[in-house]
Amino acid sequence: MDKYIGAIDQGTTSTRFIVFNRQGEIAAISQKEHRQIYPQPGWAEHDPLQIWQHTQEVITQALRESNIGPAELDSIGVTNQRETTLLWDKTTGKPYHNAIVWQCTRTQQICEELEQHGGNDRFRDKTGLPISTYFSGPKIKWILENVPEAREAAEKGEALFGTMETWVIWWLTGGPRGGAHITDVTNASRTMLMNLYTLDWDDEILDILQIPEQILPHIVPSSDSETWGNTLPDGPLQEEIPVCGAVGDQQAALVGQTCFQVGEAKNTYGTGCFLLMNTGNEPIFSTHGLLTTLAYQFDGEQAVYCLEGPVATAGALVQWLRDNLRFIDHAYEVEHLAQKVEDNAGVYIIPAFSGLLAPYWRPDARGTICGLTGYADRNHIARAALESTAYQVKDIVETMNKDNTVELQSLKADGGMIDNHLLMQFQADILNVPVIRPLIRETTCLGAAYAAGLASGFWSGTPELRENWQEDTRWHPQMSRDIREAKYKKWQEAVSRSFNWSN
Repeated sequence: MDKYIGAIDQGTTSTRFIVFNRQGEIAAISQKEHRQIYPQPGWAEHDPLQIWQHTQEVITQALRESNIGPAELDSIGVTNQRETTLLWDKTTGKPYHNAIVWQCTRTQQICEELEQHGGNDRFRDKTGLPISTYFSGPKIKWILENVPEAREAAEKGEALFGTMETWVIWWLTGGPRGGAHITDVTNASRTMLMNLYTLDWDDEILDILQIPEQILPHIVPSSDSETWGNTLPDGPLQEEIPVCGAVGDQQAALVGQTCFQVGEAKNTYGTGCFLLMNTGNEPIFSTHGLLTTLAYQFDGEQAVYCLEGPVATAGALVQWLRDNLRFIDHAYEVEHLAQKVEDNAGVYIIPAFSGLLAPYWRPDARGTICGLTGYADRNHIARAALESTAYQVKDIVETMNKDNTVELQSLKADGGMIDNHLLMQFQADILNVPVIRPLIRETTCLGAAYAAGLASGFWSGTPELRENWQEDTRWHPQMSRDIREAKYKKWQEAVSRSFNWSN
């Protein structure tokens, strides 16, 4: 009987289940979107019970439509939107509040108060992270301070915290009936609560944020032969399948792109953009605004670290043009419009809808369109929207080259926007390095599958994973140095105009 690996991708806008064969090829797939909840400007939430319901549905649908039986699954891996924060009752599974999404800025006041005693880098030497609304720690504090029931339960040891992989794995392995309460090192490193050196929760930071350690999950490797638990016979898989792989979505894409050597990097073009570069077994601390985080840890091996540059708004800008402005009917139309003009006519869009992340870390920034003239039309706006993603990635790469001894030589690309040839060519031009698209594009799910398959022995090791990786398309830079530098200088000027709009 052929065997497969199942991977759950609990993302920002949807949940997917993908089944992979030994070659890393897709054998089955199902996806379902969940509701986006915006209680007020800058706030973002998800309904965790809806997400768990959708998780069960996509598992069932993918297996049914592919005629793959649950018994044919070797093991299960999970990847997830990182930093999104949830507290729930461990005896009932009922959340105390909707999940607070990574994009949410409601914790700005908490972050400002934390910065008063040590500045923005107060915890960076331990966590590799600046103080920011982006991370889970301040979100936990907000829930404990604003939901009395949650604080009371946390103090009594009746509440559990988790990011979304923790929530999904807990339910997969039994939920209130003894489900595993774990988080892997990559997700733990995004809470602002984990010490990069000990790979454990930091007592001092927990004390400062007034977070009881008893609510926190156990930190485990991303790929763990000590299986955390099995799925239940009365669950969506109707079999006991080991759950033994978990990786935050951006690190999962790094694994799926087989960036196992120091200096190898990938960028995921999705709702946001996330560029990660493998820096090896020692953390490299950025002095220019990047994040130092865990790339992955395979069972029995040293942890691998990376530098990361997160961009909050990439594909979300195209969605905004479609949904808020009714500028286009379908996301793919933005490329058709942009191709009708040779350049952006001097128009630059800074999509700082909820501030700017790396390398600026400016929560006060807001969306700005600069350089409008009577000559500019919707085609130029469309082109400027696509170019804004490439420029934001350029900001990250410029910063990464300053922090790292190894300069970027090429960029592996994945995510929903890599079908946009204009964007990929402009990205190569503005970076002046080749941009490479893999043949198997579902790299985030693939990384979670690899983590589980390495733990179970389905794959023998990283050399076998590298053999699976194949190149599909490569874009070479074609822009002259003078034009590239002039365009980037204008972009930087436009970015500066977006500051100080929200106080």
